[in-house]
Amino acid sequence: MPQPIWRPQVLKPGDTVAVLSPSWGGPHAYPHIYEQGLATLRGWGLRIQEYPTTRMADAELTRHPEWRARDFNHAFADPEVKAVFASIGGDDCMRLLPWLDGALIGRNPKLLMGFSDTTTLLWFAHMQGMVTFHGPSVMAGLAQVTYVPAYYRQHYHQMLFAPTDTYTYQQALQYSDGYTDWRDTTQRNRPKAWQYSRGWQWLQGTGQVRGQLIGGCVEVLEFTKGTRYWPTADFWYHKIVFLEMSEEKPSTTQVIRWLRNYGLQGVFDRISGLIIGRPRDYTINEQISLDAAIVRVVRDEFGAKSLPIITNVDVGHTEPQLIVPLGVQAEIDCQAQTLTLCEPWLR
Repeated sequence: MPQPIWRPQVLKPGDTVAVLSPSWGGPHAYPHIYEQGLATLRGWGLRIQEYPTTRMADAELTRHPEWRARDFNHAFADPEVKAVFASIGGDDCMRLLPWLDGALIGRNPKLLMGFSDTTTLLWFAHMQGMVTFHGPSVMAGLAQVTYVPAYYRQHYHQMLFAPTDTYTYQQALQYSDGYTDWRDTTQRNRPKAWQYSRGWQWLQGTGQVRGQLIGGCVEVLEFTKGTRYWPTADFWYHKIVFLEMSEEKPSTTQVIRWLRNYGLQGVFDRISGLIIGRPRDYTINEQISLDAAIVRVVRDEFGAKSLPIITNVDVGHTEPQLIVPLGVQAEIDCQAQTLTLCEPWLR
């Protein structure tokens, strides 16, 4: 399995970025939210390149995954395009995989960012030998960027425009479960009421460990298990795996079953650390119950007693969310309780 060797180029004002709809036709369904996200990109000085499927109705997108794949291939082939952003997630991005040109994508590494269903594309491009970015989409995250704490606005800028040699993530003091009703066109969309966070939970582990970051939406990763797009057992060595859950709010029981699958693959014996994103719409008691279940599976059922486990991390479907680069070396320091990128993620 190829390891990522290409870091995309840093973004600069004036660069052209492609905005694609590889899953759901959100820009057609809620154009005012989509335009709000484009305004953020333009505010950063970026030029927007759309493709035939970007604003296409969802019914057409559903019927033609090959059209969506064609636009994805074209965006990577275009030398003027410096980055590719997903407009929104969905639930069937896996259907694009047979039509994606892996060799072309691997020859033209670009900054690819999205989350949720876009996890499929992040992994596919990562397997072609490039760093990809699990982070906000245009409609879910970038459209609401003016409402998140200042640190996260600075975080987005640094991750996309001003990389450093190392970077230590900070925890959010407050979070929001999703956004106000997108059907309301009378006001700018924003995150729901902010709630106080109980912070990252360091469930087990000692000392410092390092590994390449890899992960994404846990439900979406289930779609390709057992297919030729799923990595072999050797892939998992020296990885720090992060998993986050969607707005569908999977139950603790379902998460247990998914984790057992990873355990049976031997993943917990090979990886350096496990990070679980804050589950959306979970009550505090449900979060605590989930933490206990994760430890029961990883430590008690599969014997990974020294594997560092961090939960309730600001990754995924709650706001604000961190940008996490797949394929970059990171360090978990269990004593200092820090998560740090150990190398530049862009060039």
